[in-house]
This record gives sequence, structure tokens and C-alpha cells, in this order.
Amino acid sequence: MRAVVVTEYGGPEVLQLVDVDEPHAGPGRVRVRVHAATVNPADVLLRVGDIDDALRASTLTPPYRPGMEVAGVVDEIGPDTRTDVAIGDRVMAILMPIDDSGGAYAEYVVVEADQVTGAPTGSSHAEAATLPMNGLTARRALDVLDLSPGETLAVTGAAGAVGGYVVQLAKADGLRVIADAAPADESLVAALGADEIVPRGSDVGERIRRLHPGGVAAVVDAALQGDQVMSALRDGGQIATVRRPGEFGTPTMHPERAITVRDVWVPDYTHATDKLRALRVLAEKGGITLRVAQTFPAAHAAAAHRAIERGGVRGRLVLTFDEN
Repeated sequence: MRAVVVTEYGGPEVLQLVDVDEPHAGPGRVRVRVHAATVNPADVLLRVGDIDDALRASTLTPPYRPGMEVAGVVDEIGPDTRTDVAIGDRVMAILMPIDDSGGAYAEYVVVEADQVTGAPTGSSHAEAATLPMNGLTARRALDVLDLSPGETLAVTGAAGAVGGYVVQLAKADGLRVIADAAPADESLVAALGADEIVPRGSDVGERIRRLHPGGVAAVVDAALQGDQVMSALRDGGQIATVRRPGEFGTPTMHPERAITVRDVWVPDYTHATDKLRALRVLAEKGGITLRVAQTFPAAHAAAAHRAIERGGVRGRLVLTFDEN
């Protein structure tokens, strides 16, 4: 089968489309014929070597394969496997590139049955692929904050894939949402459901605080603003960050006023099938929007990585593994 792999760390040019052995589904596992795999910032971290320690500690051997979410069709189910999907079903799945499954950039992936569920009815493969990892990251952020309906949440990076899902899931949870946006993104963020919008960038916390003099209950910091957004919080508030402070260039935070920093660690939800199914149902009801920014053939993975590194992507970039 074809897979996009990293044989040495470096720039986008190190990504290679190669032939590798085809995996097969063992007990408790499902094989998916992949049609779409998203490109996420975490994939860049793998490519440049920032998670080398975790890869070396795993059971994997080089070359390594990036990618954390896929959509496609079930084509093998291993023996003694309990699952609600069947061969031929359109599905989506979350993967961890440091697990023995490897990453998502391949024509076939084999994962544990609880990492897979049906794709939202009416979605394309590219659209469905944007939901598992990004949607579960947003869901985890809201779950660790555990706010009550009616409380106010601020979201940075609201026009991005994770931030956009946070806005929509927060509204579904009954929260009031204030979000940041560049001028060109204001209509998008409003359409996602934000109740109030402030200009993005430095001092975003002060802009939020002017609208909410007492401070908001919590922040989901999808844009990794760190201390710049801390002033938006009330005393005793919470901030959820989608990368651990101090890791991979993420700003170190200096919380005061009894503010609590919550780490959002999406591997905690790798096997949370109930959460993934709930996201599918919400997407089918129109409660969350599946946004594809651009698709690239798998052979053009380097171009997709260059695009994500340039920034400004609204939605997700997606690699396609359709048969030639």
C-alpha cells in the first residue's frame, strides 16, 4: 500500500510517498481503507522531530507516519471484535502516530474497534476526516472545564478547526461564547455561533475584559496566546490549552488570582467511542460544521505541510488516498 512517511526529520520535502506492507485486522481491530486524512499542526511536530522521544519509546521503527484522523470504508474486521460498524460502512477514526497503528497518512490503517465509528450521514470522506481528532480535542477542552449552562467562555483561534468546534460545542452545551477573529473572519465566527466577537491578536484578554468587566469563567486558548489572554479571566477562573504549556513552543503561563490551567490531552479520548458518536450525531443535526479548507493528493503532502505552516488556514487541509 501507499503511505506518506518521514525517513528523516526536516522540512516538508522530507515527506515521501512510498510502498509499505499492508496491515491486517487482528482480534479486536478494524481495518479502514482510507480515503481522506487531515493535516494538523501535530503532524508538523512529528515531521520536524519534536516528538522523537515518544516515537523512540514506542514499538514503532522508522520510517514514521504522521496523521491523527481519517475517514474511509471498513474493509476488514478482526476475529472476536465487538463493533457497531460492518464491512462496507463509511467511517471515521482517530489515531495516535506513536501507537502501534502508526499515523493516518496511509491507504489502510488498522485501529482498535473503539477508535472507529460511522461517518456523519451526508458527509464526504474529506469532511468526515476533519471531525475525530479536532472534534474530540474541542470536546475534551470543554469537559475539563466543566462549566454550567449560562456561564461565559472565551475562545481564541475561533476561526481555526479546533477553535471553531469549541465555539459550536460550547453553544450546544448552553454556554455564552465570546470569540476572537480577524476582520476577514468575523462573519465566519458569527456564523459558528459566537455571541460576541473581539479583534484577535495581542492584548486580546484586555479586549475581552472590557466587554466583561468581571471577567469570564473560562478560556479555551486554541490560538496559544498564553498570558496575553489571562486578563480576560475572573478570579478563580480556568484556562484550557490545547498544548501543554512549555511544550513545542507553547507559551509558558503564569497564572495568578487563583486561576487554574487545564491541559487538554486528546489521547485521553482516543478510545472514547461515545464521545465520537455524539459528535457524529451533532454534525448530522447541523450543530457542528465540517470545514475542509483544501484537499491535496497524498503525493502532494509536502505542499499541504507548506500550506499549514504558512498559517491562516480556515478549516482543515486534507490528504486524499483515492485509487488512481
